[in-house]
Amino acid sequence: MTTDAPTDDARPAQDARYRLPATARPRRYRLALAPDLDAGRFAGTEEIELELLEPADRVVLNALELDLHAPALLPGWGDRDDPGAADPTTGAAGTFGLDPHGAGGAGSSAGGGAIACRLEWDAEAEQVAFVAGRTLEAGPYRLRCAFSGELGERLDGFYRSTFVDEDGRERTIATTQFEETHARKAFPCFDEPAAKATFTVTLDAPAGTVALSNAAEVAVEDLAGGVRRTRFAETMSMSTYLVAFVVGPLEVTEPVDVDGVAVRVAHVPGRSHLTAPALESAAHALRFFAGYFDLPYPGDKLDLVAVPDFAAGAMENLGCVTFREAILLADPATASRPELERLAEVVEHELAHMWFGDLVTMGWWNGIWLNEAFATFMALRCQDDFRPEWEVFVGFARSRATALAVDGLHRTRSVEYPVHAPEDAAAMFDVLTYEKGAGVLWMLEQYLGADRFRDGVRRYLRAHAYANTETSDLWDAIEAVAGGEPIRALMDTWIFQGGYPLVRAASVLGEGGEEMVELRQSPFSYLPLEEAFPDGAGTSAVGSSWLVPVLADPVRERDAGAGGQLRVLLGDEPARLPATAGPVVVNAGGTGFFRCSYDRTLLTGLLADLERLEALERYDLLADLWATVVAGIDPLDDLFVLLGRLQREHDPNVWSVAIGALGLLDALCQEADRPALHRIVRQLLTPQLDRVGWTPSAGEGEQTPLLRSSLVAALGTFGDDPAVADRAGELFAADRAGTAPLPPDLASAVLAVVAHRAGHDDLEALLARYRSPRDPMDEVRHLNALARLSDPALAGEVLPLTLGEIRSQNAPYLVGAMLASRALGPAAFAFVEERFDDMLQRFPANSIARMLEGVTGLAQVAPDGAPLHADAVRAFVARRVPAAHQRLVGQSLERLAVNVRLARRLPAELRPLLERG
Repeated sequence: MTTDAPTDDARPAQDARYRLPATARPRRYRLALAPDLDAGRFAGTEEIELELLEPADRVVLNALELDLHAPALLPGWGDRDDPGAADPTTGAAGTFGLDPHGAGGAGSSAGGGAIACRLEWDAEAEQVAFVAGRTLEAGPYRLRCAFSGELGERLDGFYRSTFVDEDGRERTIATTQFEETHARKAFPCFDEPAAKATFTVTLDAPAGTVALSNAAEVAVEDLAGGVRRTRFAETMSMSTYLVAFVVGPLEVTEPVDVDGVAVRVAHVPGRSHLTAPALESAAHALRFFAGYFDLPYPGDKLDLVAVPDFAAGAMENLGCVTFREAILLADPATASRPELERLAEVVEHELAHMWFGDLVTMGWWNGIWLNEAFATFMALRCQDDFRPEWEVFVGFARSRATALAVDGLHRTRSVEYPVHAPEDAAAMFDVLTYEKGAGVLWMLEQYLGADRFRDGVRRYLRAHAYANTETSDLWDAIEAVAGGEPIRALMDTWIFQGGYPLVRAASVLGEGGEEMVELRQSPFSYLPLEEAFPDGAGTSAVGSSWLVPVLADPVRERDAGAGGQLRVLLGDEPARLPATAGPVVVNAGGTGFFRCSYDRTLLTGLLADLERLEALERYDLLADLWATVVAGIDPLDDLFVLLGRLQREHDPNVWSVAIGALGLLDALCQEADRPALHRIVRQLLTPQLDRVGWTPSAGEGEQTPLLRSSLVAALGTFGDDPAVADRAGELFAADRAGTAPLPPDLASAVLAVVAHRAGHDDLEALLARYRSPRDPMDEVRHLNALARLSDPALAGEVLPLTLGEIRSQNAPYLVGAMLASRALGPAAFAFVEERFDDMLQRFPANSIARMLEGVTGLAQVAPDGAPLHADAVRAFVARRVPAAHQRLVGQSLERLAVNVRLARRLPAELRPLLERG
């Protein structure tokens, strides 16, 4: 349902505590802000044109961590064509001049007819009521107030980001991150996505700094005291979480004209040479999306802003998209293929949001999954057009695998679920929203056909531009062009229940004796329910049945160009497919969000024709088998049989499954079994590295560098290969000496191997380069390498840096990676136990659960099967982790239990395989 404003019947009763009353609707904001970069504070004034929808004595807004002054209501709206008539930055009526160093300078009177208000705060609900003292008639009003606050340190709201300039001085940038509910920390507002309005922003900034916001500049004025005032054009109608302000000592590239849209990159000084990849990606994405959606870009300009401190990867603020600096800025000569691919993907994801999220917005936070899932999927579509040789949909299988891993837990969740309090909205931003959501959309697109899917999306955007929607609005738009396919019914089975099915394929005979494949579905999970909830207090969130859009393909008919894909919508009843032409691959193309298990006959046939399968199908075959092995459905021996068939495999994504499985076995097996496992790793991977070599060959494909890097990293760490370690050390020494830089596509792998073998001198070298990097990506590479240390004493020198020197946006992820390490996990866990309160204070709130994902690596068991660390981890979580993080951390505890269960099986299942060699 499309809504212009929240209504009572759209709100479940349990939402009311945190929802604004449906008595007022904003129309237009006029905002003026003046950040004091040195003092770490800001002041501002605002005027909101609103409509009172029914008689009331108050208007309720969201506000948090703000001081408010001079609240007033005025009947009627200002003259839209005369911004000075009611613009708080102009000093209208002598009362709304902006004082950059005070509370805003506003008095209690704001012109004729003003109604002075008192303020009533509800701190828990993060609301403030402007109480008029008498009942106001329904109709148009202007709400005015002045406000002030501190620039935050937690990377949300209006906050401080810092960098050190070329002269060694620390410089400050004031920037914003308002999603999901943090605009209320910067100005009082209707901080709900359905409360759309236009915004006219004015920023007072120190002379010599840059001021950016969502819309184009319309006026710049130099004021007394070294202040420059910048006024921006009015935006389209949009939600508060998309508003942005950035003020600081930045440089901005010359604009690139993309079909009439000026595109720029803003960055700290001296980094303009790192902006070309972002500009190229943005130009392509704007043209691609305008064509795909058949709608023009909805903003009047586009700035891509590289922020040194940023909790997320990027944020889709209309016309002023903010990014982590290390994602947006890259030197094409020194960036690796994966780094350039990641840069392009994030730019494309954020620009897809300009249409899907900014122009058309969810009515409430329960629908945020669709914004993020669709942008994730559309970034893949865009990137496949931008660089088809990157084969991004095959690479997406690795991202999708993280969602399949979480969604195979009883503690998973439905993709869409009710959102009540702000922390419920924050918990939406996980792999189930992004990767599962995108995977399900891709499955739908491939089953339906790309053209019909696109036509449905266009229909949806045209119908709901500048408005708000429910998830079902998209399904209805697609169903209208889907030729009778039950799109809403199909998608509801994937969105409103957790988990996914295991589709079992069995060889059977038809009524006429012909060979057929019979498909049946059942819910997949890694653990029995009682092991997921050992205290008996939980229920499974995994669903019971799905409408599964299955594409299947007779493999041998591909060479002859005969036949074609078989389509079936699998429900509760079994389905049968003809198999007279030989092996049939279920989940043809690898686009389904489910796992498939073949009986022995079918699996033997597929292995005989393995090279006829597409790379993504081979990936799924191996990944699904590994998942069923971990779940105890299939024996570990089956995995090793399939690994032995990979001698001619060239795809790095397929190899990533094998390397990941061997790495987990190394992390969990008994210490005495590790040398034999390392020997098998070398036997399997060394021939592949010998084939691709250490240096690129003329004409090698785009995937070969990725495979080379994976092989070097694996052999040099849990492969325990001294030759690889020596070669990596030589490359690292040459880079340190300045005689030969690390090859970009090998740099991360080489650093991982060096860190794994590091002594104190190597650690000092890694830290020195982290502190004085060549560019932001170089900084992140050397930081990430620290997680690959294998000496707990060296880790003891690094861990304290996460609470000081290392930026808070990066520190929790380094701690999490150390927790996941067999060598470092116990030391890292002890550090977390000791300093957890400090981490809660310093790290971004959304990073705590991500950090604690690392406890899944603390699954080692004693020879008698007793857990070495898992019980202490569970006790710590129960005792110390705040309630807001318990659901996500609970998933990590269940994954820990999965790993403990696997570790207990390994002496009986892995040891015989190792003894056979």
